Amino acid sequence: MIQDARELPDGATLDTDLAIVGAGAAGITLALALAGAPFRVCLIESGGLEPDEETQRLAEAENVGLPYGPIEATRLRYFGGTTNHWGGWCRPLDGLDFQVRDWVPLSGWPIDRAVLDPYYARANQICEAGPFAYDDVAGWEKKLGIEGFELPGAGMARRVIQFSPPTRFGKRYLTELKAAANLFILLHATAVEIHATENAAEVAGLSLATLDGRRFRLTARLYVLAAGGIENARLLLLSDGVQTTGLGNDSDMVGRCFMEHPHIYSMATLLLRTHDPVSRLYLEDQYVDGTALRGNFMPTEDFQRSQRVLNATFTIGVSARLPERGAVPENEHPLAVPLLDLLHDAAGGPPPDGFGVRVGVGGAGEQRPNLDSRVTLSTERDALGLRRGRLDWRLTPEDKASLLRNLKALGAEFAASGLGRLNVDLPEGDSWPAELTGGNHHMGTTRMAADPRNGVVDADCRVHGIANLYIAGSSVFPTSGAANPTLTIVALALRLADHIRERMA
Repeated sequence: MIQDARELPDGATLDTDLAIVGAGAAGITLALALAGAPFRVCLIESGGLEPDEETQRLAEAENVGLPYGPIEATRLRYFGGTTNHWGGWCRPLDGLDFQVRDWVPLSGWPIDRAVLDPYYARANQICEAGPFAYDDVAGWEKKLGIEGFELPGAGMARRVIQFSPPTRFGKRYLTELKAAANLFILLHATAVEIHATENAAEVAGLSLATLDGRRFRLTARLYVLAAGGIENARLLLLSDGVQTTGLGNDSDMVGRCFMEHPHIYSMATLLLRTHDPVSRLYLEDQYVDGTALRGNFMPTEDFQRSQRVLNATFTIGVSARLPERGAVPENEHPLAVPLLDLLHDAAGGPPPDGFGVRVGVGGAGEQRPNLDSRVTLSTERDALGLRRGRLDWRLTPEDKASLLRNLKALGAEFAASGLGRLNVDLPEGDSWPAELTGGNHHMGTTRMAADPRNGVVDADCRVHGIANLYIAGSSVFPTSGAANPTLTIVALALRLADHIRERMA
């Protein structure tokens, strides 16, 4: 059943068993997994089934940190959430991403990768990203009829990214959600405050509002926030009626450790004698039995441990083919001719089909958890009278140095293989290039930790100290790894659904 909150009488009180705030990847996955359960579920969405400008403006936030904007463009406030403009990139986190790393402050999830493995396989189906075969590079190349290539060192591994079509969760799963007898979808209702009991040990209800001025109260047995990495933290901070610093914020961790994947779409130039030895899986998107995929390069676990670096991901693509030495354009990369000459001298001359190939290298790095990179509340207010979020995204010199060491390791692998030479185009030192951007991956602001002093939720995604409040989505990530977060968001939501079923039994 779907209900437009603007059609309800002002002051109405609603009651359910489970309230889910936010109908994006996390909220819709949770509702799907609980469709048909023997308890009532209310899925609450701030927007409608289609985008509208007035609701979207509720996502505006103040930015005081690294350039990151406009923030409201990174999240969509209508049914399906940000899956409505998601690029579809899928890959699970690596095993090391879950572990304590003594060179990464605040690292270590209270669960390991094995706990999520069965949920990852189901998440891949929900995301419609094909078979769960991310580590089977040889298998994919065999299906494509491609002869693979080896990187001779132990620094970089050949991996695969699989793509969702991309699946627009709102449109794809609306019919199934509407058919669930236990599910009630409430549109155009924005959660404006979480009400706690006097000792803040439980949530007593939610205040909801519409942009036309209506106010409602919703009560439930259990509550899940699934509103995104900025809005989850913002709603907890706004809910200060009992705890003046915000609900669940006893340790001052709500909003801290905001993480992104710092992206640089052109960070190096790779010059190859010829692209023939490089598997085309790594040079352009491929399609196998309806699955779209592309190769990527990531540092091995041994390399991360030995070099004490963060995770990273790199992709490559042909930028230009250079037909002959004398025809190289004047505006070509300044090192193109000398580096290609070096390669040809070592190989006994240029290949018959041209002078060389210029390949662009782009990618993203993992960001260390940083207490000063955070979401707080602005003095600016939105149309509902609520203080907007205030984002202060900060990177550290270690984030840049780690990305650079990984990039140079990739170059060393190509050089050792005799395939090519890589020239790093990043500035030296701590400065980032002007084209630095995020991936619209809001992570870490309600981080998971066994010790409440170090996080906001426990291993079951329940807010520490509050018996009936849970959080879903990438805001619970303690560390980010280098994989796009959506697949892990969906896997965690499926795991949370199993936990909720047990609690409701």
